[in-house]
Amino acid sequence: MRQAQDVTTEPAVRDRKPQRFLRRHRMDLAVAAGYLALACAVLSGQWRATGDGYLVKSGQDQTMWEWFFAVTAHSVAHLENPLGTDLQNFPAGVNLMANTAMFGVGVPLTPVTLLFGPTVTFVLVLTAGLASTAFAWYLLFARELTASRGAAVLGGLCCGFAPGMISHANAHPNFVVLPLLPVIAGLVIRLGRGPVGGVRWRAAGTLGLLVAAQIALGEEPLLIFALAFGLFGVVYHLHDRRRGLRALRALAPTVLAAAALTLLLCAVPLWWQFFGPQSYRSIDHGPMGNDLKALAQFPSESLGGLLSSGQNVAINPTEQNAYFGWPLLLLTAVAAATLWRERVVRAAAAVIVVFGVLSLGSEVILGKRPTGITGPWRWAEEVPLLSTVLESRLAMAAAPAIAVILVLACARARERARADRTDPRPALFLVGLVAALLPLVPTVLPVVHREPTPRVFAEHLIDPYLRGGSVVVIPPPRPVDARALRWQADAGFEFPLADGYFVGPTGADRKGSYGPPARPTAALLVEAQQSGRVPAVDAATRERARADLRYWRADVLVLPVTGAGTDVLRATTTQLVGAEPVRVADAWVWDVRAIGAAAGGL
Repeated sequence: MRQAQDVTTEPAVRDRKPQRFLRRHRMDLAVAAGYLALACAVLSGQWRATGDGYLVKSGQDQTMWEWFFAVTAHSVAHLENPLGTDLQNFPAGVNLMANTAMFGVGVPLTPVTLLFGPTVTFVLVLTAGLASTAFAWYLLFARELTASRGAAVLGGLCCGFAPGMISHANAHPNFVVLPLLPVIAGLVIRLGRGPVGGVRWRAAGTLGLLVAAQIALGEEPLLIFALAFGLFGVVYHLHDRRRGLRALRALAPTVLAAAALTLLLCAVPLWWQFFGPQSYRSIDHGPMGNDLKALAQFPSESLGGLLSSGQNVAINPTEQNAYFGWPLLLLTAVAAATLWRERVVRAAAAVIVVFGVLSLGSEVILGKRPTGITGPWRWAEEVPLLSTVLESRLAMAAAPAIAVILVLACARARERARADRTDPRPALFLVGLVAALLPLVPTVLPVVHREPTPRVFAEHLIDPYLRGGSVVVIPPPRPVDARALRWQADAGFEFPLADGYFVGPTGADRKGSYGPPARPTAALLVEAQQSGRVPAVDAATRERARADLRYWRADVLVLPVTGAGTDVLRATTTQLVGAEPVRVADAWVWDVRAIGAAAGGL
């Protein structure tokens, strides 16, 4: 009878488990839903137009990222190596591991990309990235920093929807999908409180997997986080070095074991990135520091930016990595001074100051004018790996640190209000908090109409001209105009493209640059398009063009009829090839298979 009773009640017990989970975590689920709703609102313009919408402030980066997702799905579906491809920059190809292709989302979302297209994948990744990053920081703050759920919710908002996050949501998923970073931080914190001696193998396995997964999402954010979190830990333990050394001894064996696991899991991708085909040694971005004004101005995609935009001092609309607004900086400074006795606050303040100063670059700029003041980044950029970081992005490390101070300030204000209802300080802090954060409320990211793919590609009318060589779009795709990557993806990757938008090696030192080295024909066509004049074409120019076509192993040249400088480009290309084009639907086409086929001896 007892066994029968247990059997009959077992399904009822199982049925109650989801109910208990919902009751226990209903606050967390409500917070997650709120973050997701806000992320959907920010990207609602793109969600409403996944077929023909384009985030206008992304420049050509949205096209590039959609191509990354599309080519990854193509490689997975055809059981090809996703780490590299020759579908652009043919025949040399592209090292995708060295181009932040985000295999951590591109591979698992392959079905989404194949079924709904890369634009859906792109906006889905951005939306989930904003919401999940905010939620992960909320959980960390709720478990490690405060018992106030309201304060933790505020902290999650400040991290997941920080001005830098919203700016990158225009174009850079690798700086938006960051939920693993607070999870790693929480695990390391718990390990530091654990017993000294020996490896905690389960924790080492978890940490190793998390870091490997973050490498598959984005290495640059991981590097910035590791530096900032390391600084936070050092400053946090300065007042009690004995406790700090104990935490280090507790951490070291497990972290080293986790590092070994990470290297084991990522050995092949990392080798491919640094030593594989089309790898590069370093990349020279040039000066990319924040203007001093960028620290205190309001971001363009915010309520404050609508009312008080200030001088445009950003590197570009997708790199507003600081833009905290002067009210938030002032409130943070006052809160930090008030709570200075708490070592968490001192550690967070150190991160804000150090990374804020480093983000100014090698020379401090004020209002786009050099001040002659050398910044500490002048020496830091000489360190290997750091030279590849855009120094402006270091300011993003300040957002979680600011959130830490605000979360603690909110919790202390709540405690004071409960202890003494006549104390005016909590009310004053609340007023200051609203005044600081209201201008930073993000607005909907602007979207424009994207012209459809030319019929010559979309309807596969180019197929009769293909014989295993490349398609050369006139002019070839490049970082300032990468539309051809979209056309290629819409054609099902049936042909490789000459040139493209990627980072690859140049010269004997293999220094990285955006796009391939400009070949003479590509440079001539771009010059003709920009100037609006047909250049002089002589025998030497034609011979260089033929050499370029042989290098590209070109099958066909394609010039869409709708575009800037079509008549000039048609006349220039005709002179270079020595033959008139054929009109195929909405494009002019030159069959150059006889020329491109001569590449076998190159």
